[in-house]
Amino acid sequence: EAVGQRFRPVEVGDSFGPTWETCWFKVELSIPPAWAGREVHFVWESDGEGMVWRDAQPVQGLTKEGEKTSYTLTSSLKETEPHSVTLYVELACNGLFGAGKGSMIAPPDPNKRFTLSKAELVVFNRDVYELLVDLEILLDMAQLLGEENQRSFQALYAANQMVNVCDVKDPSTFPAARELAAAVFSQRNGESQHTIHAMGHCHIDSAWLWPYEETIRKCARSWVTVVRLMERNPELTFACSQEQGLTCVLWQAQQFEWVRSWYPGLYAQIQDYAAKGQFIPVGGTWVEMDGNLPSGESMVRQFLQGQRFFQQQFGRICSEFWLPDTFGYSAQLPQLMRGCGIRRFLTQKLSWNLVNSFPHHTFFWEGIDGSRVLTHFPPGDSYGMHGRVEEMLKTVKNNKDKGLVNHSAVLFGFGDGGGGPTQKMLDRMKRMSDTDGLPRVQMSTPDRFFSVLEKESSQLCTWVGELFLELHNGTYTTQAQIKKGNRECERILHDVEVLSALALAQGGTFQYPASQLQRLWRLLLLNQFHDVLPGSCIQLVVEDALQYYTEIRRAGARLQEEAVQALCGELLQPQPGCAGSTLVLNTLPWERTEVISRPGPAGTEDLALVTAPSMGYAIVREPSLPPQPVLVTKQEDGSVSMENGVVAVCLDRTGRLTSLRLAHSDREAVADGCCANQFALFDDVPLYWDAWDVMDYHLETRKPVTTLLKPLEITLAGGLRGSASFSLQVGESSTLTQEIILDAACPYIRFLTQVDWKESHKFLKVEFPVQVRSTNATYEIQFGHLQRPTHWNTSWDWARFEVWAHKWLDLSEHGFGVALLNDSKYGASAHRNVLSLSL
Repeated sequence: EAVGQRFRPVEVGDSFGPTWETCWFKVELSIPPAWAGREVHFVWESDGEGMVWRDAQPVQGLTKEGEKTSYTLTSSLKETEPHSVTLYVELACNGLFGAGKGSMIAPPDPNKRFTLSKAELVVFNRDVYELLVDLEILLDMAQLLGEENQRSFQALYAANQMVNVCDVKDPSTFPAARELAAAVFSQRNGESQHTIHAMGHCHIDSAWLWPYEETIRKCARSWVTVVRLMERNPELTFACSQEQGLTCVLWQAQQFEWVRSWYPGLYAQIQDYAAKGQFIPVGGTWVEMDGNLPSGESMVRQFLQGQRFFQQQFGRICSEFWLPDTFGYSAQLPQLMRGCGIRRFLTQKLSWNLVNSFPHHTFFWEGIDGSRVLTHFPPGDSYGMHGRVEEMLKTVKNNKDKGLVNHSAVLFGFGDGGGGPTQKMLDRMKRMSDTDGLPRVQMSTPDRFFSVLEKESSQLCTWVGELFLELHNGTYTTQAQIKKGNRECERILHDVEVLSALALAQGGTFQYPASQLQRLWRLLLLNQFHDVLPGSCIQLVVEDALQYYTEIRRAGARLQEEAVQALCGELLQPQPGCAGSTLVLNTLPWERTEVISRPGPAGTEDLALVTAPSMGYAIVREPSLPPQPVLVTKQEDGSVSMENGVVAVCLDRTGRLTSLRLAHSDREAVADGCCANQFALFDDVPLYWDAWDVMDYHLETRKPVTTLLKPLEITLAGGLRGSASFSLQVGESSTLTQEIILDAACPYIRFLTQVDWKESHKFLKVEFPVQVRSTNATYEIQFGHLQRPTHWNTSWDWARFEVWAHKWLDLSEHGFGVALLNDSKYGASAHRNVLSLSL
């Protein structure tokens, strides 16, 4: 399509755009015959991200930010090679890190222009390049090894001699200069030297400062560049007599699927290199998901879809879980990993901790059931290193498990926005393969690296429980619609699968909708990527995510209806003399008694009290009377009391709970002198990561929300259901309306809350001070629960001032407790006796 367009002349200095546009350039090259035997490059420098196409295939990614600004036309021009070449450059009008206006994480500038600054045909002088890399390594050794190390002086004097020997106008002097560097690099380490396992790494966020659609091209630009590197580096032979090809670690099955669909030629090359063991799929999940917020079933599906894809496409499942850049790690992950065939784990994100330095780099991580996985945090605290001396020395110096293990990982390559490794990174580390004074650096693979660690693991420490990131606590709450969509769609897919499985088990002609469910699950799993579900992404991504949730709801409702028709078709037929009956299905594995709402005559709604068995149904015909109706009473001072024989609640005229107790008990649940259901507004001005962070100092800015717009009024007078509603002004221009509902026979109170949110840099919470004393609160996590302290005795406790939970948190003492449930929230806290939910 691009080749068939009409092209106009352009010049260096011309600008293109605006942001998110795509420009195509037709480049016609004529290589002079006088360049025979020379290495010839096409150099392209511009803003934005480029891709070189040749013969209708992608051949090279281009980006100044990723230090990739040339395409090698020939390594030694031969007479038989074509001297006239036509290339096409596809230029995406966005940078490696999007197009933020003023700063990287600012909203994109929609009117940004992208300038072409260089387009040249050049001879590349390989000898000069090698000399420069030699000098760089020597000078880094001289500067970084320190005055107490004689190797720093040896490197300095060798570099000085090279300058003396080398005449830049006389290439015949270059070999002698390089021999001086080689003499330093060839002096070997002792056997005790630390070994660094270097692995090419290409970290691409599936969406972040750019939309999903752009990530597809980022994958192609990055991975085709890695393929070119592998062609040029079939074997890197090291002085330690190990011969290994360049390996590059890639993960996220979704990204492989994108490339498979959009770039089949490139994908075939990747499969070839994967078969040779150079392209290494790791991770085992569909995307690099958030490590906290997805449900247990969602996490299982991440592994199921990822492992199944790798098995089908590459003939193997992953034994390493690779999750370098997510915002904390649930204590349930070790059990899920082991259940999905994974026994090794790598990340580095806890190096971002704001308060406490994590005490290990290599250790066993134990989950809530006792499952353990061997875990490694690269001590260089990065998954995007550049192969420099400084990084290798930092890796050894930082390693907190020196003496227990003698091996560390280094992940090198431009990341987050893609890019991957470069030739210069490889050439730097080639000189450090076994050079006295520096750690031994060898190209490696995840399997080889973890196999070595396993042999040295007998003395390793064990960390039990969650790996909590002491930063980015705001991601539990940011983008409320995304959080709500995730929870709703998890529930929808659960219900569709339960009903479809029952319909299939019943027999008949029903076909289980496996392919439709896989498509919907993959949409949901994609939205659980660690910058989408947390809300730390640009508006374009939020719009895409909400659209995917809408699609899951729409298609899920259709599949659910089809399953119900197949399962209960006869029950849905009108029965003589049974007008107005309603079929109620329970998709949960316990009996439920609840008040439901169903259509009544003339568009009204009728209430009914229903008991439905576990994974079963009930037919509601005549409304059944509750054992005790809900009583609702309004007092002279405007307060309202509600009671249903199970719980009794008192509300003041602003909607706050002044009393909550079991109906036949004198035990008060609301703390003395306090009110529950208290909304509070906090200032939210973090140090830098605005959508990500809420800092501990926000707690010092608490302002109770007290401006009443509409006082508490009874909306349902009792019987099967009682309710009262009120409205508050929040901040300068937001409003909050809440209906407080008590149903017959129900052991809890519901708060149906709607907020029209128009505040900036504010944080809204609701608080429940309770008359319970416990040093720990319990929070639901994936397939289990976790206890966290309610005090701030230590810095580790205090750093958890804002935590995450799934559907509930609970504060209990012996014989009594209060739980706070939710249907779409994740941010929470329990400090002393106050349960707080972040809205």
